[in-house]
Amino acid sequence: MKKAVILVSGGLDSATVLAIAQAAGYTCYAVSFDYGQRHSAELEAARQVAARAKVEEHRIVSIDLSQFGGSALTDESIDVPDANTSEDAIPITYVPARNTVFLSLALAWSEVLGACDIFVGVNAVDYSGYPDCRPEFIRAYENMANLATRAGVEEQQLTVHAPLIDLTKAQIVQQGNELGVDYSLTVSCYQADATGAACGVCDSCFLRREGFANAGIADPTRYQ
Repeated sequence: MKKAVILVSGGLDSATVLAIAQAAGYTCYAVSFDYGQRHSAELEAARQVAARAKVEEHRIVSIDLSQFGGSALTDESIDVPDANTSEDAIPITYVPARNTVFLSLALAWSEVLGACDIFVGVNAVDYSGYPDCRPEFIRAYENMANLATRAGVEEQQLTVHAPLIDLTKAQIVQQGNELGVDYSLTVSCYQADATGAACGVCDSCFLRREGFANAGIADPTRYQ
């Protein structure tokens, strides 16, 4: 079986991507990041999602992006805005260079594992304006990865899979439901409490709630 590294945040999208990779026959290695985010509930969710999926291995990598700040997700002095209240094209919940950093660490592990595939749950339809969730970013990163690694030079071409990139949140929920994803384990909220209960008012909560509603599937999210 082919090996793949899967970025697993503990949220709805990454849980779906993990299920997609497993359904495609990959032996999955999950990686999550303790990056100085406001809450640790999503990391516990990531552990549960990876454990339920019985991945080959799950690693949680510590990198402190909060030392740079610049985002409501890593800087306690910046409030997380309510849904649809931001006037900026790129919202304050954008974490500078986050997906570039995460993919680079996943790339390093993939080289060590001899894996030629990385899966990430970025989405360009309901992506809230994040520049590192666009198809052109994924294409550019994949090209860079094949130029910058020994595997790429030796013609073991790496593919960065973003199977959700053109889907609506409702389509993502429907696909995950068909694959048996237990969404009650996942945490998507930007400011969930210590138990993982969601705030219900941030952009991420809004998109998640709308996704379940439009999919016609009961929302298992626990709200504060």
